[in-house]
Amino acid sequence: MTLLGQNVNSYHWTWDEKETGFAELLEKVTWVNPLLRIRFATSHPKDLSDELLQTMSRYKNICNSIHLPVQSGSTYILDHMNRGYTRDQYLERVAAIRSFLPDCSISTDIIAGFCDETEEDHKETLFLMEQVGFDYAFMFRYSERPDTLAANQYRDNVPPEVKDRRLREIIDLQQKLSYQSNKKDVGKTFEVLIEGFSKRSDVFFSGRNSQNKVVIFPITGNNPGDYVNVKINRFTSATLIGEASS
Repeated sequence: MTLLGQNVNSYHWTWDEKETGFAELLEKVTWVNPLLRIRFATSHPKDLSDELLQTMSRYKNICNSIHLPVQSGSTYILDHMNRGYTRDQYLERVAAIRSFLPDCSISTDIIAGFCDETEEDHKETLFLMEQVGFDYAFMFRYSERPDTLAANQYRDNVPPEVKDRRLREIIDLQQKLSYQSNKKDVGKTFEVLIEGFSKRSDVFFSGRNSQNKVVIFPITGNNPGDYVNVKINRFTSATLIGEASS
């Protein structure tokens, strides 16, 4: 089960003078069934509370993965985007994740070439990526959308060729970070939820572990929807490859 929302961890509900925040909601969902694997997306850094991280640490069926969009590593650009946090505040939340959930994967969203982005702003993004060591990321070049704050207040003034080059540098760095992240998983055994057959081979199953990483392994006597322990023996920057273990 995946709890979805643009800023899902900002959830707050009041009924009959009783308040429920996202950490409490997530805890209630875990009680449905201990075998139910639970994820949520997308988190806003400003509302990623210690209470939520503590709840995640208490329940095995809450997945050890957090999608935490940063968008930029520059405090100036973050303010320009009206994101509501600084570079240092984002890194403090990453440190909290590492403290409460040492095995948690962290993914993110990054935009290259936002309005007024300088080369120094771009370098700050690359440096933050290296500091965090994101497991994977969704990366885009900025494009103006009508009726947004950016479109109404700022000029789309970063040349297309500069956006493309900066995006390429971001993608290249993330591929290295993803490769390093997956390399650390070789020799480990993960509980994998089988989702179906591999896209490239009908003799391999494909599924995901708690860290939301794709794992493929030779077909066993199991079926999609089953949990299987898989020992990792190979990897790419995008995929873990292993064999089912007893």
